[in-house]
Amino acid sequence: MEAKDMILICKALSDTNRLEIVRMLSDGEKCGCKILDKFNITQPTLSHHMKILVDCGIVNDRKEGKFIC
Repeated sequence: MEAKDMILICKALSDTNRLEIVRMLSDGEKCGCKILDKFNITQPTLSHHMKILVDCGIVNDRKEGKFIC
């Protein structure tokens, strides 16, 4: 792993919401709507956090119908 990749991961995990999302997902796959129920954030904000986590390779996503899992 290159230093720039490690920096992206550290930056992604420096946000408390993203760290909590990763903790939730460590128990297994969750639908975005289930994650959203646990946080006091809007759906676009959750999408922003998830994009950062996916882009740096911390989590994987997949689309199931109209839901992102």
